[in-house]
Amino acid sequence: MSAPHPHHYRTELEWTGNRGEGTRTYRSYRRDYVLRIDGKPDLAGSSDATFHGDAARHNPEDMLMAALSACHMLSYLHMAAVGGVVVLAYRDLARGRMVTQGSSGRFVEVVLKPEVSIDAASDADKAVALHDDAHHACFIANSVNFPVRCEPRIVRVDTDARPVSPI
Repeated sequence: MSAPHPHHYRTELEWTGNRGEGTRTYRSYRRDYVLRIDGKPDLAGSSDATFHGDAARHNPEDMLMAALSACHMLSYLHMAAVGGVVVLAYRDLARGRMVTQGSSGRFVEVVLKPEVSIDAASDADKAVALHDDAHHACFIANSVNFPVRCEPRIVRVDTDARPVSPI
């Protein structure tokens, strides 16, 4: 096993929800913020609408789900490329469950539901198995303390881009 290689990330978060009196009361402020990452578009964020946030903005729960989904996909595409499975399309409809109790909350499960179209000449069983490899390689899934499950659906596609058979 090789020695760990550190990678560093930097973000800037600025609360933009002060309506003029700060957090004087629970309802006197907006939960809005701007997330900035050098060289990338700003993300407008807020808390989930359930927690008095702006539903039109990204919330931390959505971003955690998106990070898990994207990390799995990127790991899977890598595994497919080196494993000889030709992926033509990938879409994930991830679902997460969070519970709250008192003033705290936590995710208890995320289920990734990737639908992957592969070239008809690719091995569909291998395409399914690579999801397990991708899960173990995913940096984000390795960093959370709740189960992340994957329920893939593989569709084989011929050269005319017509589905051949779902797995």
